[in-house]
Amino acid sequence: MTIKSILVTGGAGYIGSICVEKLVSEGYQVTVIDNLKTGHREAVSKDANFFHGDIGCPINLNEVFKNCLPDAVLHFAGSTLVSESIAKPLVYFKNNTINGFTLLECAKSYGVRKFIFSSTCATYGIPAQTLITESSPQIPVNPYGESKLAFERMLLSQAMQSEMESVIFRYFNAAGASKNYGEFHNPETHLIPRLLQVAMGQLDSLAIYGTNHPTPDGTCIRDYIHVEDLASAHILALKSGVKGDYNLGRGKGDSVHEIIKTCREITDHPIPIKELPARPEEPPELVASTQKALTQLGWKAKHHSTESIIGSAWAWMKKNPKGYEQST
Repeated sequence: MTIKSILVTGGAGYIGSICVEKLVSEGYQVTVIDNLKTGHREAVSKDANFFHGDIGCPINLNEVFKNCLPDAVLHFAGSTLVSESIAKPLVYFKNNTINGFTLLECAKSYGVRKFIFSSTCATYGIPAQTLITESSPQIPVNPYGESKLAFERMLLSQAMQSEMESVIFRYFNAAGASKNYGEFHNPETHLIPRLLQVAMGQLDSLAIYGTNHPTPDGTCIRDYIHVEDLASAHILALKSGVKGDYNLGRGKGDSVHEIIKTCREITDHPIPIKELPARPEEPPELVASTQKALTQLGWKAKHHSTESIIGSAWAWMKKNPKGYEQST
């Protein structure tokens, strides 16, 4: 199966934009659809076609599908904040599940041959074992994970009844930046960019939640994966006939305290911290088993060190201190 034309939903967002950058460099014909509610037009490569629209709107979808006739869909669009999902569960089920259904239905009607879904390790909930495999029980503990899992099941069910190849990538903690594009949310909630905002003088200090978790230093452990490595996994999936679900991580975790220490070393800034009580239902440790991605997809993270991941984010932030706001 030769894939030339690709539709990327949410391609103006953090991970989507860097994946678009990689797709364009590989010679694919790329069309991005994004409603720009959280994405940035400036983050989309000038070599990609851009359609300002919403995947929840069948009219928008029909127009963009009719124009680009995609061989494959890469679906990044969605809502991604755990705390917001708890406060606004219906918003998350609409954006992540119902809008996903509308997109999948349109992809089916246009004969899309490959569908790659950007999912999350939040579908696993609080895992029983340290290394999470693709066969680990999926028991989400928040509407974010629930809404993503609901679409996963929808996609797999549809793929069983058609020739569409479906790939589900469960990201662990995306971080880092490419030379041209990086992470910029408003408001920012992720640990590494917020620590770097303190180092930039944009925040006075940073609150961390929970220092008495059952981990070596009492803080949560997460598996941080460079965003360029995520993009590379999508390229491999497009070039091969693989299908199914894959965890994408480095297979090793860093605690919150370890991330703070590395950020201080890279930025040469003290980065003041305030310690607050742990948030409810916070998994103490989330680390991926990446064996399936290695053996079936031939994928392995190239950015092995946390220093290289944080260093790339710091380089982009210093170059773009106001993120994408400075060019809008």
